[in-house]
This record gives sequence, structure tokens and C-alpha cells, in this order.
Amino acid sequence: MAGSSLDEVIACPECDALYHARMPEEGARLVCKRCHHVLIAPQKDAYLHVVSLALTTLFLMGGAIYFPFLGISAAGFENKTSVLKTVMAFLDEGFTVALSIFVAAFIIMIPAIRSILVIYVILPLMMGRKPAPYARTAFRVSEDLRPWSMAEIFIIGCAVALVKIVAYGKVEIGPAFWLFIVLVIVTVLQDISMDRWSIWKALERRS
Repeated sequence: MAGSSLDEVIACPECDALYHARMPEEGARLVCKRCHHVLIAPQKDAYLHVVSLALTTLFLMGGAIYFPFLGISAAGFENKTSVLKTVMAFLDEGFTVALSIFVAAFIIMIPAIRSILVIYVILPLMMGRKPAPYARTAFRVSEDLRPWSMAEIFIIGCAVALVKIVAYGKVEIGPAFWLFIVLVIVTVLQDISMDRWSIWKALERRS
């Protein structure tokens, strides 16, 4: 580390260990020696993979909020609802407006905004062009929003609730439930495929 400038230093996001940043060969990885977290992992067509997964996230999110999520029938009554209908139903009750806003933000809006920002930042890089205006700010915002994207927490909560609901009636899992599960998997793959250090360097180099 001695004699290295700040531009040549990379910090492990897991344990804060500092390393001299260097671009490994394609297919190779720079891994933290302390916690084994992957720091830099350049891959062939990485930009294309990330953009494709971000677009997939947007399409899945559209279907996940529109199609029926769950249905329940008990004592001769049957009801099916989607995530969008649930959020709108909360808005009809004054004391649950804040809850509806949080639900919409954490499981719908934030994942969608993150995907849009990722596409905005990476698409010009993929095409070999100069970064879009305010690309670095957009990418920083997308990274800041990452801990607040809680679609996977929503699915886990629904799975726990289903265990209790089945005791009161027949539960039908709608297509939106499975779309959310696929959405979570795609989001994880997108985060794994994204080499953030390489993106930052590309934004600095092409600006």
C-alpha cells in the first residue's frame, strides 16, 4: 500500500481491508484475503448481462404488481388480490396511508428505480459511448438504494404469513407470487454480475 494514490486503492466493502487496485485478466477475480469477498471480477459481456437483467427486473415487476398475488376462500367467500390492489386498498384508509407508501416504495418503486438507473448508467458504456449526463451521481444513488430494495423481505414475510393463513381457509398462490420469487433471483444475479469498481473506472475514464 505504500506509495499508492487514492485512485489506486480499493477497500473491501465487507471488512474494510485496503488493497492496491489492479484490473485482473478477464475471467479472473481480485478477492479479499481477509474475508474472501470478491472485489473485482471482470467478465466478458458483463455490461450486456447487467442491462439484460435490469430490463428483466422491470418486466417482472410489471407483471408482479398486476397479476393476482394470493387468493383465499373460506366459508363460501373467495377473494383474490394483487399487490397493486392491496396498496390501493390501504390508501382508502387514512391511518394506513403511510403503510401503503412504504409498501409501494420498498417492494415496487425502489427496485424499479434501481433498475432504471443501472440501465441509464451502463447502456452508454456498453455501446462504447461517453457516459450519460450525471451518470456517476445516478450510479451512486442506485448503490445507496440497494439496502432499501426489499422484495426478498416481502416474499419471506408472505411465506411466513401463509403458514398461518392456511389454517383459516384454502389459499391459492397466484402468478405474481412466483414472479416475485423470480424477481428476487434476477436481482441477486444482477448484483453478482455487476463489477462496481470496473464501472466506476469506466465512468472516470470516459468522462
